Amino acid sequence: QVQLVESGGGLVQAGGSLRLSCAASGSIFSINAIVGWYRQAPGKQRELVAVISDGRTNYVDSVKGRFTISRDNAKNTAYLQMNNLKPEDTSVYYCNVAQLGLGKDYWGQGTQVTVSS
Repeated sequence: QVQLVESGGGLVQAGGSLRLSCAASGSIFSINAIVGWYRQAPGKQRELVAVISDGRTNYVDSVKGRFTISRDNAKNTAYLQMNNLKPEDTSVYYCNVAQLGLGKDYWGQGTQVTVSS
């Protein structure tokens, strides 16, 4: 059973930066895999923050210009660089890997990001 493990969350002041990592225990970062970072704040629905697929990236409007998603397929690891953090970015952040064609979908356990004002 492949597992995803997120790390890098923590408490940071507004304007600060964090870099989240998502490491897979198996080789699931294939070329056809879509990697996404989601977040969920208390009482809110989980939302897609950033996604990377086939070298292309997309971001939710609220993080454009501040967050950068990347992946290292050889290391089976994805990253989310978060700069100029705002209190509204406070959430649990989750990594997701979807393997197209195989119908497999993997989630990490989440990592807490708290931004103080």
